Amino acid sequence: MTDIPKSHPRYASLVARERVAEGVKRGFTSSQGLIAQGRGECFDYLLGEKTTESAARATHVAAAMLLAAKRPALSVNGNVAALVPEEMVKLASILKAPLEVNLFHRSEERVKRIADLLREHGATQVLGERPDAIVPGLDHARAKATRGGIFDSDVVLIPLEDGDRCEALMAMGKKVIAIDLNPLSRTSRQATISIVDNILRAVPNLTAKAKELSAMPRADLEKVVQGYDNQRSLRQAVREIQDHLNSQFRS
Repeated sequence: MTDIPKSHPRYASLVARERVAEGVKRGFTSSQGLIAQGRGECFDYLLGEKTTESAARATHVAAAMLLAAKRPALSVNGNVAALVPEEMVKLASILKAPLEVNLFHRSEERVKRIADLLREHGATQVLGERPDAIVPGLDHARAKATRGGIFDSDVVLIPLEDGDRCEALMAMGKKVIAIDLNPLSRTSRQATISIVDNILRAVPNLTAKAKELSAMPRADLEKVVQGYDNQRSLRQAVREIQDHLNSQFRS
């Protein structure tokens, strides 16, 4: 990877670009993932490259929902593997949840490389190499799922996910937590909880919050979730973007 000085004003963004590019070279990220990374980076600029109040609130509620779940599962695609593999493994460990590899541009080699990467970071439950179920309503490789993982989950975390898969999982009756920098995306608008934040901040924040709340009784966790309104949270995220933009152009 390029030697990027930490003093560079675009340090975090440049490191993320390098990680995704390196993921392409290593064969677990698709070339289309580079485009997705650039699109997300644009929205991070609009947010001010920080975790906003609405994102922090969504993260808090998401942690409670995952901890209260009977069968939580975490989805991993190529960009997630490139950007936050170690952090996803830590989150899965706290939740005692499986990680499941799921790809739109699927090849068995790519799936194996991602699964091996997660195991290198200490993951003990990695699914997706032998899918044995199909998510109804999807006509591409992302329909493949695994029993005991995403297919049987009641709550699933889907970072950097397409809207059609989010919609299909919701149609199965699951609660879906999305991490998506675009508050206007179909994924954000369809999900039960949308964390409008950079995955480099969102997953560590979610992990820390899950650790903080891990001793809380399930009844109390469910009270945290009650009353959360995702559409209201997304409207707040849009206002936060507007406020940030206005602050940049005040005389």
